[in-house]
Amino acid sequence: MIKKPLTDETRLLHGGDYNPDQWLAYPEILKEDVVLMQKAHTNTFSIGIFAWAALEPEEGSYNFTWLDEVIERIASFGGRFILATPSGARPTWMSKAHPEVLRVDASRRKQLHGGRHNHCFSSPYYRKKTQEMNTKLAERYGGHPALLMWHVSNEFGGECHCNLCQQNFRTYLKDKYNNDLDQLNESWWGPFWSHTITDWEQIESPSRIGESAVHGMNLDWRRFVSHQTIDFYKNECMPLREITPGIPITTNFMSDNPAFTPFTGLDYSRFAEEVDVISWDAYPAWHNDKEDTATLASKVGFLNDHFYAMKDQPFLLMESTPSGVNWHEVNKAKRPGMHYLSSMQMLAHGSDSVLYFQWRKSRGSSEKFHGAVVDHDRSPENRVFKEVARLGKAMEEISPKVVGYQRQAKVAIIYDVENEWALNDAQGFGLQTKKYGETLEKHYQAFWDKNIAVDVVSKDADFSKYDLVIAPMLYMLAEKTAEKLQDYVKGGGTLVSTYITGVVNESDLAHMGGWLGPLKATFGMEPVESDTYYPSDENSIDYNGKNYLVKDYATVIEMGEASGLAVYQSDFYKGKPAVTVNAYGKGQAYYLGARLEEAFLADFYGELISDLGLRPALDVTHERGVSVQAREAEGLKTVFIMNFTEEVQVIEINEEVVDIQSDELVYGRLTLQPYEVRIVEKEV
Repeated sequence: MIKKPLTDETRLLHGGDYNPDQWLAYPEILKEDVVLMQKAHTNTFSIGIFAWAALEPEEGSYNFTWLDEVIERIASFGGRFILATPSGARPTWMSKAHPEVLRVDASRRKQLHGGRHNHCFSSPYYRKKTQEMNTKLAERYGGHPALLMWHVSNEFGGECHCNLCQQNFRTYLKDKYNNDLDQLNESWWGPFWSHTITDWEQIESPSRIGESAVHGMNLDWRRFVSHQTIDFYKNECMPLREITPGIPITTNFMSDNPAFTPFTGLDYSRFAEEVDVISWDAYPAWHNDKEDTATLASKVGFLNDHFYAMKDQPFLLMESTPSGVNWHEVNKAKRPGMHYLSSMQMLAHGSDSVLYFQWRKSRGSSEKFHGAVVDHDRSPENRVFKEVARLGKAMEEISPKVVGYQRQAKVAIIYDVENEWALNDAQGFGLQTKKYGETLEKHYQAFWDKNIAVDVVSKDADFSKYDLVIAPMLYMLAEKTAEKLQDYVKGGGTLVSTYITGVVNESDLAHMGGWLGPLKATFGMEPVESDTYYPSDENSIDYNGKNYLVKDYATVIEMGEASGLAVYQSDFYKGKPAVTVNAYGKGQAYYLGARLEEAFLADFYGELISDLGLRPALDVTHERGVSVQAREAEGLKTVFIMNFTEEVQVIEINEEVVDIQSDELVYGRLTLQPYEVRIVEKEV
């Protein structure tokens, strides 16, 4: 897939989801929108996302007149539009006339019409209708000068278990296993509980992933769901690519909520290959009572760096909220200043946009209380609208110093969604304490706190560009991946891995003969036993003369060539190594045998940062909660200094920089108010 960044845009995109189809009976509202859009300093709008019923009110009868008028209004003040294909929600007439488009759930029950994202990805009729719709949209609007990009469907997810999908699942498996049932049975460990398959027609999707004993089948089903979803997306894209080859295409990715970790419903590392621009929808629960603002900000940074690294280019924040949402457990409003700060964080980590769901609050149904730029009062004088306008004006000012600027990282953390599928399915360890995504975010936070840029990459990434690669809890590890990590270290890289790594292969089968040979050689040791803790269990390690608490997991290690850096303080493995390092080739490999408190991660990675000469974006001295992130181009860095605390922070800037909004020279002591952001420029 050729990269197609928005090279024709010299401004940051500000605006969001606009649903004029909900207001066609209120022409005064549509006219009012154009006035308010300009007052809010917005310039880009995603339209048509759920508009199928307005575009095709009856089968074969189309109405684009209202959309023509909306597009011309946006273009009249220099705005751009992102045109969506409306496949995320079907019109009622279609469900009634063609029930094959309705999904079948895991219990084999046909779903009724309602909700959204509930169509069958295998349905021939639905595939045909989406192509017909997209062809008409491309032919009508593909040449419009205000068209910025295509937004295909919306937040793909979910699965269907109908007969069509069952047959496609079998076809997928036949292709994967070379039409050989012996291969499939070996990968699925068929003899267990007499699950041997003797005919392809015996294969059915798992009724419930968590209750199916055939873990290999569960894994392949999840792979198939991703494959089939991507195939449906590509089917939608065909007329768009044929008719408008110069217009980039995206679809909006998500996170897993409420944990705010990477999305596990689909394999985004595969999906990313098919989109031209990564876009995603971010809804962190700011001001919650489970974590401080800085910790949540670190999680946001992790996900941003995950999406940036997918294509190693700027992404788009396709959806966010200027205030609150309507689907968190508690829907708290953003405090004054938080919208500006949280939006600037997105730009700092590589977004070229701040777009909202939604422009105007719906008057009825489930999203009538979801945050929006324009509230039910229709006023530009309320606090939320004013904060949006303030941000939009600032984005206009800083665009020349952000658009086209890249992020540079020398540290990578491996995130593998297939590994998470397999690990979550594993009936072992602590069923509630695996927390793969949260664990990666804890490792990431040690770098975020020190302003060191990180890429969150897949196992297929090129590791050679990084000085440090971190692979926590890589439970499912193919031998070729182990060899790739071995080559990375041998060539001079520094690798860190942890407990519960290298346990099963890509089919979720336990490795025979102990740890994989490449891992033994690379780490110079072997984990021989994993211990799982109750919350009340206590242990610690001694590392550099300090004690650090062990939580959840500990590994008993058999030493080879490696050197021990820390030892356990109690239990039957008291005095045995808990943290090791091994010099291998030109590099070195560290193994963290236990899950350790955050203070250890901060100290351990702090030493590695120093040893490897990793430098932050700007030489700044500050307390925890201040984040410094940068984008760079043509010998210049644009640096965002952000205070994610509710307190005044006094920091020290130890090199001369220029505030890009005031043109003032900044050096030495700088006072940041709560939630304040300063943006400065320095030469690389």
